Amino acid sequence: QVQVVESGGGLVQAGGSLRLSCAASGGLFSINVAHWSRQAPGKQREWVASIGRSGTTNYGDSVKGRFTISIDNAKDTVYLQMNSLKPDDTAAYYCNVVGAGQFGGIWQSFDSRGQGTQVTVSS
Repeated sequence: QVQVVESGGGLVQAGGSLRLSCAASGGLFSINVAHWSRQAPGKQREWVASIGRSGTTNYGDSVKGRFTISIDNAKDTVYLQMNSLKPDDTAAYYCNVVGAGQFGGIWQSFDSRGQGTQVTVSS
């Protein structure tokens, strides 16, 4: 199956930028859609952005105009460029990748999630 690892989180001042990466690996596969979500302490998980294989993107209202999701199909990596960061953006960010691949000689779908990367924005 496909493994997903997020990276790029860290501590940044308000107004700053970070770029998160979501690297997928695990054999022969293709990504159909990828999502970024986030969860702050004591809050429900919030959907942030999605991208399809063709490049079609969608964003949550709270990040629209500040965040950009992109995908490098050659590297099987999804990115989240985050600009004009606010303290309210502080959360653990998670990547979810959905697609199909050949596993054990069988072509089948997959839905893989990472362990998350922490983003902290100071005021």
